[in-house]
Amino acid sequence: MRSQKTVFCIVLLIVSVEYRGIKAQTGTGEEPVRYVGGVTIDPSVHEGRLRWATGTESIQVMRANRKHGGIDADSGWTYNHAPNLAYWNGNFYLQYLSNPVDEHIAPGQTLLATSRDGRHWSDPKIIFPPYKAPPGVKIPAGYHGYMMHQRMGFYVAPGGRLLTLAFYGHTEDPFQEGGIGRVVREIYKDGSFGPIYFIKYESHSQWNASNTAYPFYSTSGDTGFVAACNALLNDRLKTLQWRDEDDESDTLYAGNRDGDHLSALSYFHRKDGKVVMLWKESKAALSADEGKTFSYPVKMPTLLMSGGKNWGQRIEDGRYAMCYNPIENSEYRYPLIIVTGDDGIIFDNMLLVQGEVPPRRFYGRWKDFGPCYMRGIVEGNGNPPGDDMWLAYSMNKEDIWISRIQVPVTFKTEQPVNDNFDHLTPGGRIPDWNTYSPKWAPVTVSTFKGTANNVLQLRDEDPYDYARAVRVFRETSNADLRFRVYVDQNVSGQLSVDITDQYGNRPVRLVLNNKGMIMMNDGGKEKAVKSYTAQKWYDFHITVKATLNGGSYDAWVNGEHVITKAPLAEAVRSVERISFRTGSYRDLPSRTTPNETPAPPLPGADERVEKAVFYIDDVQLK
Repeated sequence: MRSQKTVFCIVLLIVSVEYRGIKAQTGTGEEPVRYVGGVTIDPSVHEGRLRWATGTESIQVMRANRKHGGIDADSGWTYNHAPNLAYWNGNFYLQYLSNPVDEHIAPGQTLLATSRDGRHWSDPKIIFPPYKAPPGVKIPAGYHGYMMHQRMGFYVAPGGRLLTLAFYGHTEDPFQEGGIGRVVREIYKDGSFGPIYFIKYESHSQWNASNTAYPFYSTSGDTGFVAACNALLNDRLKTLQWRDEDDESDTLYAGNRDGDHLSALSYFHRKDGKVVMLWKESKAALSADEGKTFSYPVKMPTLLMSGGKNWGQRIEDGRYAMCYNPIENSEYRYPLIIVTGDDGIIFDNMLLVQGEVPPRRFYGRWKDFGPCYMRGIVEGNGNPPGDDMWLAYSMNKEDIWISRIQVPVTFKTEQPVNDNFDHLTPGGRIPDWNTYSPKWAPVTVSTFKGTANNVLQLRDEDPYDYARAVRVFRETSNADLRFRVYVDQNVSGQLSVDITDQYGNRPVRLVLNNKGMIMMNDGGKEKAVKSYTAQKWYDFHITVKATLNGGSYDAWVNGEHVITKAPLAEAVRSVERISFRTGSYRDLPSRTTPNETPAPPLPGADERVEKAVFYIDDVQLK
């Protein structure tokens, strides 16, 4: 017979086990966040077979160009990664890291681009140049030059000053013993920059003002700048972003007594004031004292991710969002998704933010495929006008992109579609349309050839990418779609039009090709249905009957019935999107495409091709 003491110990053990996770209370330190949607991705396709976060606008900020790059243009270097974002003084500020070819291979620098509206970006400027040690200071044994690495880029001080920061270290391991220190400089309202200072030296090392290239911040004669730096050093949550580059046992970062490795912190405040802390590899914790202490970081079993970042924030409608790559293989970081919730604890509805994966034009070590290392605007670092959520990321660790996610975040519409674009501002946002807009293949609203008529313009001069615009409409098994197309040329480029279901299946496929022919599918086969000429409007009318046991569609061009009850290319239950794309459908790279096999640059990657321009108008779903 067990003693009362034994029974008491068993009860304590059971309570302890339940508290440590077996019967954890979601929303506590045992499980700070949970994704309950159940939907995950199909890794065989770029879009993951997800529904889209409607109205998301994706814009390429910087397109890597090795041949025509310049110091204050595209850097000329083709490893570009880890962007950070802020909004201050009526401008977006975006900084990113850059190396000539490979990740973690010297030299390295940090660049800055700015924008008034998030769509039109300045040429990047170098704000932290490659590190040059003072005379007589040698690179320590075992290292091979200097590089940059940072998880934090900006800080808006209580007095309103904007600081930008970066971290210098040694190739190939800039962390802890390999680090040198964190540098800071001020960005002035006129767009100029203050001097570079160190704000913190690497805790593991013996670096100080006597053996580093820049002075310590406290020596500045600008008392406002010094005060801003002091405020940052006393801002617990901001400095916790530095933790994985510096010494984890440094008292500046203390709080997790277990010393578990934590990388790439993002955080947000719940409605009850507690801070939700998110790191790479699905880890999360809670803090009730602004990061001074926090619960033991635990791996969230419902968040599927690997070495890519997890970004979380409260959005303008009072709800919460997380964005990440839902895949465990770090070499193939796509798609980029968003999940949302009401309370910052329970998240649902996994939706697509960015499902494009263009060809990687330049090989480089550890240049993983897809849109990754996403970062929004850290709390306190500005709030752009409007309700939108802004997210910066790199594509293939080569180009820098930003996405404007429409808030509220939704995936369907019940409203009729009747888009003529006349009420929109040329060059401005395009509500309810998902657009993918590379620098050499932009999607814009424009005034049509000197008339008062606004249209959607897709222009393409990119040899390896395309412009794309997608409209989500009411899900239906009997669709009646109309739209108009005007093509500037019929001997270059192509316009592909797909009608898709919620999974991205393409039962109806139409192409205006570069031979002056309109091609449509008859089941799984493509056939020419009509020739077209340049600089003329064409009216398209398509009806779709989606049934799993033999769906079909009809099509008319300028009133001519060119397709009659043609079988669908793929069986679907319903349709809900129409996609316009200045290129062919792509499914490469795939999860089996070699990632680390050296290869020369893609031919002609640095040169524009002959321009093709397409205009779309009067998109209707009856």
